[in-house]
This record gives sequence, structure tokens and C-alpha cells, in this order.
Amino acid sequence: MSEAGGDEKPLEIFIIAGESSGDMLGAGLMQALRAARPDAAFRGVGGPAMAGQGLQSLFPLADIAVMGFLPVLARLPKLLQRIRATADAVLASPPDVLVIVDSPDFTHRVAQRVRKARPDIPIVDYVSPTVWAWRPGRAKKMRPYIDLLLALLPFEPDAHRRLGGPPCVYAGHPLTERLHDLQPATAQEAQARETGPPTILILPGSRRSEIARLLDVFGQTVERLHQAFPTADFVLPAVAHLQTALREQTASWPVQPRIVIGEQEKFAAFRRARAALAASGTVTLELALARVPAVVGYRVSKLEEWIVRALTTAPSFVLSNIILGENAVPGHVQEACNPQTLAGDLIPLIRGGAERDRQCAALARLADIMRLPAGETPSLRAASEVLGVLDKKKGRAAATLLNARSL
Repeated sequence: MSEAGGDEKPLEIFIIAGESSGDMLGAGLMQALRAARPDAAFRGVGGPAMAGQGLQSLFPLADIAVMGFLPVLARLPKLLQRIRATADAVLASPPDVLVIVDSPDFTHRVAQRVRKARPDIPIVDYVSPTVWAWRPGRAKKMRPYIDLLLALLPFEPDAHRRLGGPPCVYAGHPLTERLHDLQPATAQEAQARETGPPTILILPGSRRSEIARLLDVFGQTVERLHQAFPTADFVLPAVAHLQTALREQTASWPVQPRIVIGEQEKFAAFRRARAALAASGTVTLELALARVPAVVGYRVSKLEEWIVRALTTAPSFVLSNIILGENAVPGHVQEACNPQTLAGDLIPLIRGGAERDRQCAALARLADIMRLPAGETPSLRAASEVLGVLDKKKGRAAATLLNARSL
């Protein structure tokens, strides 16, 4: 990485995150950039993690932390106002580089405004939109205003080359830094996975909408699993702000899950788990890296179902399957996401045998596919790439000045 020299001016970075996972990524990137360039100064939009790295956000992250087609529509006027205000803040004092982190409905609109007004400001996008699964035409549309795309998934650079997207490099997924938390740490934990009463994870999602659609189905599935495995320990890891609602909504289940709160308890459950029933999302990648065999369910509203079926192109909605290039983890959508089907897929994974062995073998390959070279972390690699974009900008500026002098 570059180091600050005595004649260099302070490095000005404008960074924008749009929701909590982007806030965590942004904070890691800020820390890595400051390690390489102690003179780096940051402005932008972020949450508590980025505030911990010294960012004073232009406005609260909650103003723009909206995901999904219908929620974005509902809050469109405020989002548009925040887009304009953020772009104006970038242009009022142009930075050396603009870094946008995920949340494309917000961050990409800011980037487009900045590129139109100041095409000389390099723009780096940290986290690829899911163009490989949803609206692939977005890849080509990004090319005019994104100078470099930092991907979290190893297949994304090839996807952007195929779709005509911007230059894209694999920076690594932050979960690869948590393997020691996810996988059994002792021989006793490893043995507990395979012998004795099984621990079965129930993961209905982290958003109220997906929990509302999946919880009853998952509860009925748990009842069927309990009949097959009467001594099983059903564990439901929950985020703190949803624990009360989850306790109330699972109170009527014939079999009560054990609800655990916080990352430490969650990862402890992952290390012991024999199998999992999960909602679609990043948690399926966590399970895969933890080498926990799983079955995945997914339900959306009827309107969203029509949109998803019309615009989705991915061969699977399970992230680990896309990375592996095979449907190793069963996934069921809408009506197919029912207690009979989910339990039918889970029972052989819990009991053991060919199905469990096949999925475990596939999951064992996943960490190797996603692993970065020794000594690198996703944050360090992302920071190195951002600084590389700045070095290219300096090279272009120096060449322009040299050409001007030669005239």
C-alpha cells in the first residue's frame, strides 16, 4: 500500500454506507485505509461502526436504511432528498475519491450525480449489486460511473466481465475472517456435532417481514423434526431488538425453541449444530462456512413473487450454491416452502448418511474457494485497491501535465 509522504496533501475520502452491514464494511475499510495513510480524512454517511472510526455522518443511517422494492417506494421522497443532499456535499468539497458501500438504490444515484458534475473524481463501489441474479442489465449501466468494483463473492468479477460491467476484483467476504468463530474450536465441539442429541438451528431471518412469512412454517417444521428426534435441542439465534417479538410468536409452538441473543451465543450454537433450517440470505453463507448442513426456505409477497420470477436469472437463491456451482443446499420457494418438504429434506441431514455426507463434502470446498492469500484480509485488500485507484489517478494527472508541458 501507499504511504503518506512529506510533500503529499492529506487524503480526502468521501464514504457512503446505506445500512448496517455496509456500516461494518465501511468501518473496516476506514481502519485499513488509515493504517496505510494516517493522514486520511473521512466525510460521508454511515452508522455507529463508522462513527467509531471518526466519521461524522451527514444524517442518521436510519433515514436511508431501506431494503426491498416496496419499502423503497414507500419512502421515495425522503430518499430522493437525501440523495441530492449527499451528492451536493460531495461536490461542495470534492474528495480525492468517493467510496460507495452497498445499498445501490441510494449510493448509485449519488454516484451518478457526482460523475455527471465532476467526472474527475474516482468512484469505487464496495459490494457488487446482485446483477448475476437480478436485473443483469445494471452491470453495463454501472460502467460509466464506477471506476472499480470491489466484490465480496469470488464469482462476481467473471459475472461483470460477462455482463459488460465495470472493472471488478474479488476483495473477499468479511465472513472469511470469522471462520474461527463459526467452526468447531475443540475436539469436543466437533464430536458434539456428530453424536448425542442433535442441536438444530432455526434461523427465520432478521427482518420482521421475512419472519412474519416464515415463522409459522418453521414452527410446524420443528414439530415434525421433534417427532423424529425427541431429544433434539432447537436453538433460535435472535438479534436483540427482535427477541421479545420472537418469544411472543413462538410461545404457541408445540415445541419451544431455545432463543439465544448476541453473536457469542449465536456462534457457539453454530459450532455445535448438526443441521439448520434457515431463511434465504447471508446467514446461508455463514452456515456454509461453518460447515453446517442446511435447508433453506424463502417466501415473499405475491407482488414481489411476480417481480422476482420475472427478473431473477440466478440458478439458485442460496448463495453457497452459486459459489459452489452446484445445488448442494436444498432451497424451497413460496408454496414449496412447506413443513412437509422442509422436514423431509432435513431429517436425512440430521440422521446422517449419503445426503449429509454429500452436502458436508461440498461445504468443505467453500472456504477454500473464498479464502484470500495468507496475510490478506478483505478490509486490507479493499483498502489496497482504493489506494491503487488513487495511484492511477495521479499517474493520469502526471501524464496530462507532462503532455501539456511538451506542447
